[in-house]
Amino acid sequence: MKIAVLPGDGIGPEIIGQAVKVLNALGESFEMETAPVGGAGYEASGHPLPEATLKLALEADAVLFGAVGDWKYDKLDRPLRPEQAILGLRKNLNLFANLRPAILYPELAGASTLKPEVVSGLDILIVRELTGDIYFGQPRGMRECPDGPFKGSREGFDTMRYSEPEIRRIAHVAFQAAQKRGKRLTSVDKANVLETFQFWKDIVTDVHKEYPDVELDHMYVDNAAMQLVRAPKKFDVIVTGNMFGDILSDAAAMLTGSIGMLPSASLDANNKGLYEPSHGSAPDIAGKGIANPLATILSAAMMLRYSLNKAEQADRVENAVKKVLAQGLRTGDIYEEGTTKVGTEQMGDAVVKALA
Repeated sequence: MKIAVLPGDGIGPEIIGQAVKVLNALGESFEMETAPVGGAGYEASGHPLPEATLKLALEADAVLFGAVGDWKYDKLDRPLRPEQAILGLRKNLNLFANLRPAILYPELAGASTLKPEVVSGLDILIVRELTGDIYFGQPRGMRECPDGPFKGSREGFDTMRYSEPEIRRIAHVAFQAAQKRGKRLTSVDKANVLETFQFWKDIVTDVHKEYPDVELDHMYVDNAAMQLVRAPKKFDVIVTGNMFGDILSDAAAMLTGSIGMLPSASLDANNKGLYEPSHGSAPDIAGKGIANPLATILSAAMMLRYSLNKAEQADRVENAVKKVLAQGLRTGDIYEEGTTKVGTEQMGDAVVKALA
């Protein structure tokens, strides 16, 4: 089984190093090959997604991804910025389904910004459509405003688009996920304002006919954002578009105590996937050895389960993380009085030790 390891920028190499360490400790014969991506890719070959890196990702059974981005690249033309690498990988690998679990471990109830009684026992799965919406819609760009009260002035524009097949396939992923959980699905849209999301709502409602055992409700995105912080446990599975999913999953991450605890999987139709922590490259703390590697380690566990068919090994990794948290070890983002603060490498070593 071949794994493409793409550390990227900022804290990416540090957290990926700990996930690789954990994978090696499992005793499996994984073939892991590392390649530059993001700012590192630009430095290596003048492009954030070098041809050799893309070729490796296409040939591998799964991709383990760190993070991309650094302020020093902000002045580059948009096609050359580090963030274009992850968009290119999603598009070229056809990774249309992004799964982001938000689970609050009992030991971290005090680290959440919400009261423990509001978030204790939280277990949400956000299913985000990943290759459509305003992030990829054409036309887009900057131009002279052709009409309206500011005609003739400069304007920027993007296009929100969703085709019926795109909505149907992500809806099926979400309904099937709900069947394996609490059989409740919330579809998040903005159908009261956007034609795109009235269309989304209509298609999801139609797909629901194939899953009569799942309870479906629809919620506007502004209400969903409010409910996530008011009564998050009312949700089981949430399905939504690319932009709304990006925003809501980061909000859900903070319910768990830190975005450093949130893994993610981006899958194609055959469950080949790219696995990455939901946080960014955090260049302000890069090289300091204080980043939380647990989201990356848990992403590796998702990789074992979804793409490599190693459910037992995935359970081992997830149980090791739970054991380390129960021991009171914390990186700075989840530290609270009475626990033991550790660095990135120490946390990775603790998970490896707990595997035994």
